[in-house]
Amino acid sequence: MEARINLFGNDVANKFLRYINSAGKVLSDSTLPHATQELVKIRASQINGCGFCTDMHTKDALHAGETAQRLLLVAAWREAKVFTEAERAALELVEQGTRIADAAGGVSDEVWENATKHYDEDQLAALVSLIALINAYNRVNVIVQQPAGDYQPGMFG
Repeated sequence: MEARINLFGNDVANKFLRYINSAGKVLSDSTLPHATQELVKIRASQINGCGFCTDMHTKDALHAGETAQRLLLVAAWREAKVFTEAERAALELVEQGTRIADAAGGVSDEVWENATKHYDEDQLAALVSLIALINAYNRVNVIVQQPAGDYQPGMFG
């Protein structure tokens, strides 16, 4: 399988990706825990069917020391006992934020209030921004059918 266009070889796509990568750097440098950031990126990517991002973020998480058990259970986080209450709040927020078109009211007040119990205002800003950012990456990759499986941790700097 080949991508419909070469995102890395196209000047417009490459410039766009550099800009959103800069936004991603702001978030990765935030106080939102790195493990939570990877779980959020993985869950959104699973929901959106983005193989490229799922491959990338599971490998990055493993490389950073995340356990295979937790990664294998991200899609079934509600039933899994391996996630903290804070991680559960983030996973619920990413699910509702990613499936925004499926929910008449968007993100529920209950889900938002639960997130506020675990994260301060800067972390919430980072979490909301991260959900928006990973959904943008997912859409780009799904639209062009970016193939998955070849990613190596750190290959994009």
